[in-house]
Formats: sequence, C-alpha cells, structure tokens
Amino acid sequence: MHFTSEQHLDDGVLEREFTLGEIPGILWTPASAPAPAPLILLGHPPLGLRAMYPRLAGRARRAVADGFAAATIELPGSGDRPRWAAAEQARADLRRAREAGEPVGDEIIDALVLPLVEKSVPEWQAALDALLSLPEIGGPVGYSGGVISIGIRLALADPRISAAVLFAGSLVPAAMFEEARRVTVPLHVLLQWDDEGNDRRAALDLFDAFGSKEKTLHANMGGHSGVPQFAGDAAARFFARHLR
Repeated sequence: MHFTSEQHLDDGVLEREFTLGEIPGILWTPASAPAPAPLILLGHPPLGLRAMYPRLAGRARRAVADGFAAATIELPGSGDRPRWAAAEQARADLRRAREAGEPVGDEIIDALVLPLVEKSVPEWQAALDALLSLPEIGGPVGYSGGVISIGIRLALADPRISAAVLFAGSLVPAAMFEEARRVTVPLHVLLQWDDEGNDRRAALDLFDAFGSKEKTLHANMGGHSGVPQFAGDAAARFFARHLR
C-alpha cells in the first residue's frame, strides 16, 4: 500500500488516498486516537470513486465520528481503471432492456454482476490485508453498502468480516442466492420500498435466503435516492453493537 496524498478534514478526520498496485483507494481515520480503530469497508456502485466521493466521504465522516476507520477502493473497470469491455457491453444491454420496457433477464444480470464479483472480492481482501497491517487500524471489520452481491461473497469468503450492512436492490444473479444461504454474520439490510430500478420481490426473497441467525430488514418508503437519515442512524447503531 502506497499513500499518495493526505489531508486533515475539519472534523478531526485524516483522509489519505492510496494505491494498492493498480487499485486506487481512500482511507479515513481519526486524526488522533488512543487505540487502533475497528474498520468499516465502504462499498459503492461501479460509478467511479470521483463520482461517488461526496457520498462516500459523508459516510466515512459518520463512521469516524462513531469511532471507526473507514476505507474504500475503486472497483474493476470503473473510474480511472482500464475499461472492461465485457462490463461495458453488459451495461449497454441493461440500458437497452430498460429503455424498451423489457424485463431484465438472467443472462444480462449474470453478465453484469458475476464477473464483477469474481474480480472485486479478491481485491477487497488484498486491501483488507494491507489496511489491517497499519498500526492505527484493528479489528473487527464490517462491510457496508455497494453492490449487494459483492457484500454476499465477501461476507462468505472472508472470516474477518464480522458484520455487514447491505443495500438491497442491486440486480442479483440466481447463483448468489445459494451463497446467501451460507452467510452467517449479523446483517442489517436496507430496502427502499419504491426503488424504481430494482425488483422488490427479489430483494425480499434474497433477505429470506440469508442464513444469518441475526438479520434485520429496514424498509422505508421512497425511491432509490430517498434514503432517510434515520436509516443511516440505525445502521450506525448496528455497527456499534457488532464492531466494538
């Protein structure tokens, strides 16, 4: 891990950009802390860190205020990383289906999501290796948000993930339902009831499939961009219970 920049934000947060090989990322930590902080990995959709920065920074500042460190990395094919032809084609197929008012078939969902999961989860694990080697960061580790299929695979594949907050609604391949049945970490799942771009029934079926003994569904009225502030408060309380 190579740090490329740092700045002190006005609320006692140290923000550092880094690279891990070809992968850019950002780490937020308390500017001063008496002990290593638990870590929350901040997932995000594949729109690029620059585009997602305002939302990610807001989530990170809240995490640091609650006593955590927070980090994120650029997803494959996004931002300044090399374009990924297969992903571009899958996104184009998705746009065409939606513009035509057609159902989004399993073939499009699989092509869009499964390669992203396969490529990104090992990168998240490599980033976690590097982050946990820093003296200012300790366990346990949580995962929050982003593409729900990435969260499923990471929670299943990496025993260092102690709890996860997942944003329901991402297009989910059928194969991920079987992985969800094997997830056992505590889960807090956020669902926007009227999310115009996602299948509510599939989101409910996925929640039912999770094998975790502790799982909570936090459903709110409104569309994709209408997540209420109190939903974030509930997620923060969830992490406070499980990452301390």
